[in-house]
Amino acid sequence: MLKTLANMGVALALTFGAVTTTAQIASAQDLELRIGPDGVRPVIRDRDRDRDRDRRRDECSPRLALSIARDAGLRRAEVTRITRRTVTVQGMTRRGPERMVFANERGCPEL
Repeated sequence: MLKTLANMGVALALTFGAVTTTAQIASAQDLELRIGPDGVRPVIRDRDRDRDRDRRRDECSPRLALSIARDAGLRRAEVTRITRRTVTVQGMTRRGPERMVFANERGCPEL
């Protein structure tokens, strides 16, 4: 009985230590050390600012949409409409006018 309680105590101590270590590692992600000619200096990042800046990278660029449309066979392709959700490209094919619609997400998946 005493051995079982001792094993449970050791397991509880290890679990508590692992949770505490994980919480400290997660809170250290906002701190960045940069080494440069003026030495080592800490930089505290603002996650919200970084997220807003990266949001543009998550959108479908008109240049990429045009490139994908041209690869699919559209000639004289041009972006005709950009909304929050879609990017529309119109151009000509052998059969006549054609329209392609892409999701306004990274990689421009075709809808």
